[in-house]
Amino acid sequence: MVDLSRRATDTEMLDEGVPDDEALRSLADIRFVNRWLGNRGLLSRTVRPYLEASARPRLIDVGCGTADIPAHLLRTAPRATLAVGVDVKMLHLGAAPREVRRVRADVRALPFAPRSFDVVLASLFLHHFDAAELALVLGGLFTLARRALVVNDLRRARVPYAFGKAAFPVLFRSRVSVADGLLSIRRGFTSDELAAAFAEARIPVRIRRTFPYRLLAVAERAA
Repeated sequence: MVDLSRRATDTEMLDEGVPDDEALRSLADIRFVNRWLGNRGLLSRTVRPYLEASARPRLIDVGCGTADIPAHLLRTAPRATLAVGVDVKMLHLGAAPREVRRVRADVRALPFAPRSFDVVLASLFLHHFDAAELALVLGGLFTLARRALVVNDLRRARVPYAFGKAAFPVLFRSRVSVADGLLSIRRGFTSDELAAAFAEARIPVRIRRTFPYRLLAVAERAA
């Protein structure tokens, strides 16, 4: 039986590197997950007030993959919103929609000035990092935020893992997606673990459980 009492530390196949054709199939699977189980509507409702409060609204999604999430958020954002998608792999960004400005960069060395964006988003991205790196990554992301850092990630539990074991082989086109999807659940967080990472980074945060087995964390800048 898989141990879900603590976070897994194995590296996902897509992070290690797989052939381009396999990576593109897996990225298509990720877009499928984001569309149906990615909390897109909740994320839109969460980020919109921060963007509407700005004269020049700016949004960045770090670890964006093919940037389908920021593209979706633009549909309900103020018309003048600039959306930037950051990913470490150019293959991922090559499939991003044109309306999202693409930047290839590592989260540990982002090429932006402090408070460059009203909203900094990390959606289904933070779980890729081990506990020792979380505070540093969160601190760097929060530095970029003028108004809020929003983290949407996986809540580790037996129900989603059991669902994945049964459904992923049927739903996904890529073998990488099946393996990485199950590992991602094992790398997910409990509410307390995510809160501890924010506390270590000294960032005040509100965290709540959302459907389906997600955690939504919002860290606002003081007015």
